[in-house]
Amino acid sequence: MCTAIALGNFAGRNLDIERGYGEALIITPKRFSLNFRKEEKIKEHFSFIGIGTIAQGYPLYFDAANEHGLYIAGLNYVGNAKYLTQKADKINLAPYELIPYILSRCKSIKEAKYELSRINLINIPFSHELPCSELHFFIADKKSSITVEPDIDGLHVYDNPVGVLTNNPPFPMQMHNLSNYAGLSNGPLINKLAPAIELGAYSRGMGAIGLPGDLSSQSRFVRAVFHREKLVKTENPCDLFHLLASVEMPKGSLKLGELYEYTLYSSVVDLVSLTYHFRTYDSMSAESISLQTIDHFSRSLVTCPLGRQEKIIRTSSKA
Repeated sequence: MCTAIALGNFAGRNLDIERGYGEALIITPKRFSLNFRKEEKIKEHFSFIGIGTIAQGYPLYFDAANEHGLYIAGLNYVGNAKYLTQKADKINLAPYELIPYILSRCKSIKEAKYELSRINLINIPFSHELPCSELHFFIADKKSSITVEPDIDGLHVYDNPVGVLTNNPPFPMQMHNLSNYAGLSNGPLINKLAPAIELGAYSRGMGAIGLPGDLSSQSRFVRAVFHREKLVKTENPCDLFHLLASVEMPKGSLKLGELYEYTLYSSVVDLVSLTYHFRTYDSMSAESISLQTIDHFSRSLVTCPLGRQEKIIRTSSKA
């Protein structure tokens, strides 16, 4: 499970998962060749930066942002994601190809919406070892955000006025559920139950009684929206890290068999300075790297393991 949030000039996410997959910070420069299963390769494109894993020389991003400040995160959408068969009149992409495809060619939400109207996500896994992940997507720029959900009749693209996405249920149901919490407040308790009876507040924060605190995706959605709406905003990435911390998962709180789901990393991208900030479960200190510091015209990926940004490793260019 995961949470993604956009806030002003920042966007980011928590990756909540029960085990790691060799995560690394990955920079894809302009001339790294992007190959697609059913579409022509893209030999030159926008640069982008994010966290993911590399399989057979190919970047599999969990979240990333490009040089124009467009951000995408893929979040688990198990049981609801539907991938289709190839269509002759569509751009046919495997689910793992959507993030690099959009970031390689779109500067804004407006351009992303146009491309999404032409895309068909097809049921092709990366490999036998890496089957299709059931995902929906959160896309943001400096002005707005959208939710993209693959359904049986194709991609549904929703404007996202709250700037938050978690997992199930589908986004329209998440938004409908917010009506149950419309009375929440960051102010003092107001006695509407029995105004003639003195029911005094015994604590600060009682205006938010009813705010869900469990780890379910629907509760995290409500909690993230509440804190985002009430936040005293500054132009500081720490604001978004604090929001993400309000919905993070400590190891041990959610048990899956013999494993525990936890927040493996949190990321915050400055969509203006193009700086990617991240912190891992084992460190409260954020590390940062700027997309502007790399050789944009390289033909090779630039990678470094999480938490070791000084150890930059160049991988071979994909043919």
